[in-house]
Amino acid sequence: MLEIPVIRWGKPYESLEKVPVTHFETGEPLANVHQANGGIVKMDMRKAQKARDALRQIPIRELLKMCVKAGDLYATGTLDVGTGKQSPDDFCRMQSASTGLPEAMCKANMQKLAFVNKNIEQILDALTRGLPLDILQTGYGDEGRGVFVSYQATSPVMGLVLPSNSPGVHTLWLPAIPMQIGLVLKPGSGDPWTPYRMAAAYAAAGIPLEAISLYPGPHEVGGAITENCPRVMIFGGQATVDKYAGNPNVQVHGPGFSKILIGDDVVDRWEDYLDLMVDSIFLNSGRGCINCSGIWASRHTEEIADAIAQRLAKVEPKPMNDPTANLAAFITPGVAEATNNQIEDNLKQPGVTEVTAKYRQGPRLIQRTGHDFLLPTIVHCSDPKATLANPEYMFPMCSVVKCPQKDMIKTIGYTLVGTVLTENAAWKSELLDATNIDRLNLGQVRTVQMNWLQPHEGNIIDFLFRSRAFQTSPPPAIA
Repeated sequence: MLEIPVIRWGKPYESLEKVPVTHFETGEPLANVHQANGGIVKMDMRKAQKARDALRQIPIRELLKMCVKAGDLYATGTLDVGTGKQSPDDFCRMQSASTGLPEAMCKANMQKLAFVNKNIEQILDALTRGLPLDILQTGYGDEGRGVFVSYQATSPVMGLVLPSNSPGVHTLWLPAIPMQIGLVLKPGSGDPWTPYRMAAAYAAAGIPLEAISLYPGPHEVGGAITENCPRVMIFGGQATVDKYAGNPNVQVHGPGFSKILIGDDVVDRWEDYLDLMVDSIFLNSGRGCINCSGIWASRHTEEIADAIAQRLAKVEPKPMNDPTANLAAFITPGVAEATNNQIEDNLKQPGVTEVTAKYRQGPRLIQRTGHDFLLPTIVHCSDPKATLANPEYMFPMCSVVKCPQKDMIKTIGYTLVGTVLTENAAWKSELLDATNIDRLNLGQVRTVQMNWLQPHEGNIIDFLFRSRAFQTSPPPAIA
């Protein structure tokens, strides 16, 4: 049996408390994951500065080269993970078995993480807006205008309370190591594999493991990380977002409520955008916060919903090792059923109709031994105030909402990604001023389409460093 120990500043720690990880389809035992507790985290955080000190022994330029190598090892290498060796195929099989993601999706997400590491220098250049990276290393320097500037790390380490639903979110913390910031990671209970494999790739590439801690464990571990790390990135639902609202030490990544808005000037050509809408809803099995969960237009909404429903009603569950599998499973008992019941209750509201029901063979909820599926669901809402007009679920579900264009911006609520289809210059100007849209796509850009040279949600540079006034004597010459 593979043993996955706690990692305390690079050193394995065997715990008396262990949680087995099994294959949700076959029941095959995969590993025992050793469990940390809040006390261990609190004790270890007294040594957090040593993590940054270890990384600062290596110039940033060298760390960047190591990250490139780590990206290649992560995607292609056989690495030491716990007490065993793990090939890329082993990784995908295990991740699929404990998360419900098809193996083909696990492979695709592996490539995302590898890509970010391999292109980390260009990504950091973009995120820092061209700031010479030597300034982050020394703490001060000339940014190119003949004026010295200073950037100060806000924490020696960054804490992460990680999810299990979508491995792609792990790309968000990869820039920390080359910026000489240590990592304190609580893996998601269903996906310990991603952070452990990345740590193994870092180690094999020469990055000092004493800069990294991994604390699998119960909820109290996440609480201890949040309380004891000066900077923490956390993932969760709306309750988590509300809990840490206004806390500058915690960057919360919650529900996305991502949307596509179709302007009055182009909505009569809605069929031209059908592929874009379907992909935005369905890619990665609808699990991401950047998947589209709402399409808003002033007219043709019934036709739009019907066309999307016909496409997605063809999707069927398949075994996780089927290379054509594209629908993720729910492996936590009761979650799919509770979600299904909630949707059914909300469908009783006036002006709300499920469109996929007339094309689907059988019920939305498919229950099997050890796991369940929820089939893609498209809903039409004639009332923008209906509960299902702004959904966010862990499967491909989207509401097509009828709403006048003039009311859309103020009605849609918070939107992580807003793809707007319009050629109306005045409306574009309003959208650029809309503070409730985090990432704005003007034109035919899928909501799930990432640009790695731009921040996903909040800039990690601004989170981990602060610029401050700085002068030196004698003052630098100004050309």
